Amino acid sequence: MPTLGFLKKKRTREDKTDPSPPSNPTSPVTPTAARPFEGSVPLSQQISAASQQSSYSTTSTKRDLQPELADSSAMNSLPVQQAYPPQPTPSPGTEQPNLPRIANLIHPSHQHDNGGSYPQPQLGSGYPVPPSGGQSGSPMPPGAMPSHPQQLQQMQQQQQQLHHGGGGEGPGQAQAAQDQTRVTKGKYSLADFEILRTLGTGSFGRVHLVQSKHNSRFYAVKVLKKAQVVKMKQVEHTNDERRMLGEVKHPFLITLWGTFQDARNLYMVMDFVEGGELFSLLRKSGRFPNPVAKFYAAEVTLALEYLHSRNIIYRDLKPENLLLDRHGHLKITDFGFAKRVPDKTWTLCGTPDYLAPEVVSNKGYNKSVDWWSLGILIYEMLCGYTPFWDGGSPMKIYENILKGKIKYPAYIHPDAQDLLERLITADLTKRLGNLYGGSQDVKNHSWFAEVTWDRLARKDIDAPYTPPVKAGAGDASQFDKYPEETERYGQAGHDEFGNLFMDF
Repeated sequence: MPTLGFLKKKRTREDKTDPSPPSNPTSPVTPTAARPFEGSVPLSQQISAASQQSSYSTTSTKRDLQPELADSSAMNSLPVQQAYPPQPTPSPGTEQPNLPRIANLIHPSHQHDNGGSYPQPQLGSGYPVPPSGGQSGSPMPPGAMPSHPQQLQQMQQQQQQLHHGGGGEGPGQAQAAQDQTRVTKGKYSLADFEILRTLGTGSFGRVHLVQSKHNSRFYAVKVLKKAQVVKMKQVEHTNDERRMLGEVKHPFLITLWGTFQDARNLYMVMDFVEGGELFSLLRKSGRFPNPVAKFYAAEVTLALEYLHSRNIIYRDLKPENLLLDRHGHLKITDFGFAKRVPDKTWTLCGTPDYLAPEVVSNKGYNKSVDWWSLGILIYEMLCGYTPFWDGGSPMKIYENILKGKIKYPAYIHPDAQDLLERLITADLTKRLGNLYGGSQDVKNHSWFAEVTWDRLARKDIDAPYTPPVKAGAGDASQFDKYPEETERYGQAGHDEFGNLFMDF
């Protein structure tokens, strides 16, 4: 079952609990006359033929490198977590029959009435689609309806700003409305929500599924314990996450609706993304066929293009941080390592398998590390394992990264291999995304030749997989169940660390 990527946490073994849409689906990309999309073979047949067992089972532990201080110098002192369980990697290209396949996970799309319980997503609004019978116009945030006319006018202006900030314009275009930080501080309180269940747990707290008492819609509230954040020296990263989420608005990024705090905890009100993690789907599938991996990679490319246009580096790209909405489109979550970097930074953070060589070698780096990570993500989606994985230790992974030797299985499409070779390269003068053409060089690569980027940005292309969830009903079936929090939230008392989190 999927777990939640909202929090920094170990990937737990599934037999243990971690304490601490529209019409029938079409191809993920639009065919062109010059280049037929994967020939004339139907997508379902491609998926069935291409899927095989992944290099490690679904009982693996979450790959995470805990963030270090900017002046970190000794790799041996890194408090890293085991990247993978001690399970041998299959030889590239080895077929293993009678194993889970993505074809078993993809179900035919049902015909939906536009007025039914499965409405079209409202691109740019960012608010969850209203439940059946609700208003389909300007959606209400989870907070209370303001009674004062000036407050109402301010809210209307803010909603107009949100709509303009996430509209159908091409990604990477810095708009005036987007350059203004949305007002999210202190918008809500615990009294605005009913806590339903825990969606995920982590080192600093947990994420709850909640329902607004004002508009009855469902949201995810991330609760972080202040004392634990301070103890783990994550104050800067936590404030960065809150700041970055407050500044971004994009169809493929998680939306932050508001934050608040009490004496002990920080609260972040975000989208509830019903479909679970892409990581879980990948592990069940073994690996993705070429068109499926291309679809998800294209959506990530648009999200990275948008972030980089605002000088934001994400730095933690991996399947665990990619959530699927109920229509099967991606939402990048967990901005704990995101940072505004106009030129260079030296902070050592991320996931061992996805670290670029300039990060491993403690050199200054910039947006180029996200394009390296995109290459690792594409490789993992196509192969089921990362190119530098080693069962020994994270240090061995770092050695492999610095050596830079990659074995490409025979089943990888030549165009895909060419793109990977241009992304997973230590030479920054050759890495796509880091050249003069920027993200456009990635989008113009032959592997993405069939992608109609403006349609994809509007979510006008059906996803290859639709999660089996009930829309607008708070369906959390794609998430593991956890013991609920015993500590009561909202208790009054001395706020020892409130001065460290002024933005909340």
